Amino acid sequence: MGVFTLGGLTTVPASSDTALLAPTTAGALTSADLLDAVGVVEIDPTVSDTAATREQFGLDASTLANCVVVAGKREGVEKIAACVVLSTTRADVNNTVKRLLDVRKASFLSMDRAVELTGMEYGGITPIGLPAEWPVFVDSRVAETDVVIIGSGVRRSKVLLPGAVLAALPGVQVVEGLGLEIAG
Repeated sequence: MGVFTLGGLTTVPASSDTALLAPTTAGALTSADLLDAVGVVEIDPTVSDTAATREQFGLDASTLANCVVVAGKREGVEKIAACVVLSTTRADVNNTVKRLLDVRKASFLSMDRAVELTGMEYGGITPIGLPAEWPVFVDSRVAETDVVIIGSGVRRSKVLLPGAVLAALPGVQVVEGLGLEIAG
């Protein structure tokens, strides 16, 4: 397990090259006993962004997922969560996420704050290894994807895993309709 091929990407089991993962990502996969179930592949960091990865490796957009970190406040208490949606969609921050977090307004965390709080590189933030108190909302279409490509916590690699494995990670809540189709 842990060996996946999609487009021009072929992984090795994450257990064979944990140096390609952010330390928090490697730690979370180790704790969940998933290092052999997840694949990792080294890429050029300049093609780490979703669109560039898709183009560079000839990938179907429905196999790539984005992880965004959002926050909102209720009665002065900040609530932070991660949202994972397919690259063909965008997270419904103004309705679904706001309701799930039970906040008046939800918005994306700034790049600096997201990097600081996650301990991951911007453009490589992954739902694996985030602070345990953060909920991770995963769109149901991501959970249903046979093999999905996500960040590794660093820009120089990608993680490939079955959507069902991602959905089963601690702190994950699968949400129907979290991702809204991108028009155009």
